Amino acid sequence: MQPTLIILAAGMASRYGAMKQTEAFGPSGETIMEYSIFDAIKSGFSKVVFIIREEFADTFKAQFEPRLQGKIETDYVYQHLHDFVGNRNIPKDRVKPWGTAHALLCCKGKVNEPFAIINADDFYGREAFEKAASFLQSACNEKTYAIMGYELSKTLSGNGSVSRGVCAVNAGNELLHIIERTKIYRDKALGSIVFEEGEEKFALPDKTPVSMNFFGFHPNIIDLAEKLFEEFLEKQIQNIKSEFFIPLVVDEFVKRNLGVVKVLPTAAQWFGVTYKEDAPDVKKSITALVQTGEYPTYLWG
Repeated sequence: MQPTLIILAAGMASRYGAMKQTEAFGPSGETIMEYSIFDAIKSGFSKVVFIIREEFADTFKAQFEPRLQGKIETDYVYQHLHDFVGNRNIPKDRVKPWGTAHALLCCKGKVNEPFAIINADDFYGREAFEKAASFLQSACNEKTYAIMGYELSKTLSGNGSVSRGVCAVNAGNELLHIIERTKIYRDKALGSIVFEEGEEKFALPDKTPVSMNFFGFHPNIIDLAEKLFEEFLEKQIQNIKSEFFIPLVVDEFVKRNLGVVKVLPTAAQWFGVTYKEDAPDVKKSITALVQTGEYPTYLWG
């Protein structure tokens, strides 16, 4: 069975200040996620599922369906704030969706085969999709998941701090735990990458493996996400800024001895648009890849 690609495209882009998921970065108006879809098709994925906000559905489909028609099967999942909340009262000031693991949960009943899940606004590189496809077709099962492990130094923005899932890995390249660090940057005064916690700074080696929200899953992860979301809501529903992240679900999968998560290392250079100031560099990077022949000038020609 050929694997499915799920793309997280329902975020509000609060730091970026625009709908970066649909912004043009390629020479012929391509978005970042179109390069991911192109690489996924080349690597053997047969279907892409977009998780989006329903109010943007018509505009989104009008932009992408003509480009992808005949290239790959497409489907859509809508992330609503009230989904899977039951009869609980949501604080009236809650605006943001519940986070990436809630978005994954919204795929319940839609995705029933092994799949990879990625962000819409991150450029991952062909190698990552090839490794993910190979894993999903040959090694993925109910007790074996995977995460693409990027080198931390190759995932930073020069325009501000970033959030990363910092991975601890054993000798067998299996995940021990993953911790979401929300303020990581290169401190020029210290000459090293650091993350902040409270008033303190803690150094991280350049090659620390980190998550860029590129995972390979058996569909049973969705049932686990549903169970953990119930636990999350019991503790966090009144916190309007709380988010239910995929790395939290993965970490619990490991902690509860439900199986193993293989860390598939890649030395690829990540790039993405956390901040508006990142956009020119992303465009330059894509242009360079087109000029070297890695991608055609028009992806879907």
